[in-house]
Amino acid sequence: MRGISTLLCLAVAGMLQGCASSRAPLEYQAVASEPYTLSAGDRVRVIVFGQESLSNSFAVDSSGQIAMPLIGLVPARGRTSADLAREIEARLRAGYVREPRVSVDIEAYRPFFVLGEVTTSGQYPYVNGMTVETAVAIAGGYTPRAARDFAELTRTQGDRTFTVNAPMNQPVRPGDTILVRERFF
Repeated sequence: MRGISTLLCLAVAGMLQGCASSRAPLEYQAVASEPYTLSAGDRVRVIVFGQESLSNSFAVDSSGQIAMPLIGLVPARGRTSADLAREIEARLRAGYVREPRVSVDIEAYRPFFVLGEVTTSGQYPYVNGMTVETAVAIAGGYTPRAARDFAELTRTQGDRTFTVNAPMNQPVRPGDTILVRERFF
């Protein structure tokens, strides 16, 4: 009888250890290290040197584009700010500006979301360098029932969406969704 209880305890401990693992899949780790790409909700500052009338702030709309004077809609979703600058230069060079030099900076990032066992679930403005722990703090902290060791982090990169159990020191990116689960005991 004693041997059966020991085996049962070891089996339960092994299952709990498997559930508590926060190791991210290799594919997610590769996505997490990719450079930041623009998407709907981001705001960029475009500077066309020597062309004040073309320099301004532009929001990436829900279709993933920005609307610029002269050249119209420019696709921004899935591009880095450097890629977007090159695209704008190429379009301006095609009949509008002789030798355009363009700089694109991210003025405001899209929001992130915190759900689950936090005081105030919702959408929040992104703060550079934040982690899951600081995101939870921004959402008012944990409820008494919250699991405090990890959170579920969902990130979309291009056409891929990943959900992983992330440790509290995991960096958060704009557009991420953090779900704080309820603890079992």
